[in-house]
Amino acid sequence: MAKKYMSDIHLEEYAAEYEEKKALYKDMVFTGGRDALSLNGAWNYAVDQYDTCLRQKWFKERYQDERGFTLPVDYSFDEWPVMELPRCWNVFAAEYLLYEGAMVFTRRFAYDTTQGGRCILRIGAASMLCRVFLNGTYIGMHRGASTPFFFDVTDLVEEDNRILLCVDSTRRPEQVPTENTDWFNYGGVFRDIELLRVPAVYIKSFHVSLVPDGKFDKLSVKICLSEQEDGNAKFQLRELGIAEEIPVKNGTGEIAIDAKPRLWSPEDPYLYDVSAEYSDDRVSDRVGFREIRVCGRDILLNGKSIFLKGISAHEESVANGRALTDEERMENIRLAKELGCNFMRIAHYPHHERMAKMADELGIMLWEEIPVYWAIRFDRKETYEDAQNQLAELIERDYNRASVIIWSVGNENADTDSRLSFMKRLADHAHHTDITRPVSAACLVDEAENKIADRLADSLDIIGINEYCGWYSPDFERLPALLQNSDPEKPVIITEFGADAMRGNQGDPEKKGTEEYQAAVYERQMDTLLKIGYIKGISPWILYDFRCPRRTSSIQKYYNRKGLLDETKTYRKPAFYVLQKYYRRISSC
Repeated sequence: MAKKYMSDIHLEEYAAEYEEKKALYKDMVFTGGRDALSLNGAWNYAVDQYDTCLRQKWFKERYQDERGFTLPVDYSFDEWPVMELPRCWNVFAAEYLLYEGAMVFTRRFAYDTTQGGRCILRIGAASMLCRVFLNGTYIGMHRGASTPFFFDVTDLVEEDNRILLCVDSTRRPEQVPTENTDWFNYGGVFRDIELLRVPAVYIKSFHVSLVPDGKFDKLSVKICLSEQEDGNAKFQLRELGIAEEIPVKNGTGEIAIDAKPRLWSPEDPYLYDVSAEYSDDRVSDRVGFREIRVCGRDILLNGKSIFLKGISAHEESVANGRALTDEERMENIRLAKELGCNFMRIAHYPHHERMAKMADELGIMLWEEIPVYWAIRFDRKETYEDAQNQLAELIERDYNRASVIIWSVGNENADTDSRLSFMKRLADHAHHTDITRPVSAACLVDEAENKIADRLADSLDIIGINEYCGWYSPDFERLPALLQNSDPEKPVIITEFGADAMRGNQGDPEKKGTEEYQAAVYERQMDTLLKIGYIKGISPWILYDFRCPRRTSSIQKYYNRKGLLDETKTYRKPAFYVLQKYYRRISSC
């Protein structure tokens, strides 16, 4: 402070006041069956590298001082250029391809305030931070690029409204994910923005599943209300003739219902329409009923041992970055099925919720993961809170999805004491929050002992292992030795193996980077892995090439080239057909 000369240009801690009012998993609202006012479409935007919006409080739209003098301002909201949201700004225009930092998005919208009830703002995802302002008021912020967040804006919404989103894609070491990853850092608001109108008391959470007792004859239904009041809710599944009351005490209700539903599986992805009502509120969903559990070294789907024939996939396209269209999501599932997959590892962060809904419909099982990736700040309390919140948001969002069979708490972290504590707490949280699914993580091999020996395995139901014998570990013979040295008591999924191959780089099968070398690695890997009894699934890396700034060689050109297809998904490399051949030999599921 320099007496009367203090102003925004001198503030170093200008962002501190915008760290409060965090949107968390406890603020989530079940959206199934609800009417929504979409705020997708044309938004005015401006690059804001210096965070001037936050510093000068543009959201207050202050054009005059206390004396009535007109002030110069550094914005003109309605004259800014327009971007259609949802969108990744990196693929919106060439000049933004490598931009990391802040952008401000704004638009006006009308809202009928005469209808009553409460108004909830939902933003499907914004990377990495998003601070939200409505009608001149800061309403809160959210951390994490891939999960939805909610604000109750009932007391602020008017007939005519201005909303501002300050979105910041800056990579920071304390964030989840951290500053160093192996994928492109797309910025933007790349999932739906909408307003939900709900009654004064409404259903916040609605969980429906098969009771996981191995009998397949009971449904579990749980609801949570927005207020801690007593009453009765009603659950309906008309196809099975079910209409049951759920006693609600202090805002929560739970019931087990006798029923023998047709069980969901990849071969028969059968779904039921379900609904819940409480007072003036009604929600609905389409759900499948299945049981997934671990017994010894087996993974059981509906009581039968299965082998997970999988492939890993990022959420990315050349045209749209991470803001995929439904057609592109459908294409990814179709390609996996063409490979012979019954399973996809969707990595390394939560993908759009519509991916899981499509997987429900089309019959493919999913591994879902949060971006506790590489060298997270495992000793930092706030970083853990961020990771746990993202995990809780993912579980709450996709709890009803039959296709989602595994929660993963992270990928490729060194086995340190701080990391063990961090990820064990995440695994415990997942187990406590959802008793219907196994918990896993993609772990590293103990290179010194060449064996599966991650201490986190004690907290997991399924052990995921990333190994790149024949690529990062040039000596392929380390793989059979690794498998011989290991004797896990739990099922193992080989969550990653692979090799780079740029489309058209053909030639010597002994030369790294050629399509022939990649195919040979797949031949040797599959021939070796399928002989090991404790391996119950494989999800090689990866379905198609994806953008990555770390990879600058002549065969990479800023892409990870381990895809079975190129980045356009129009060209199948020979390894695609190698994996397809092996999967077609496996009859399980």
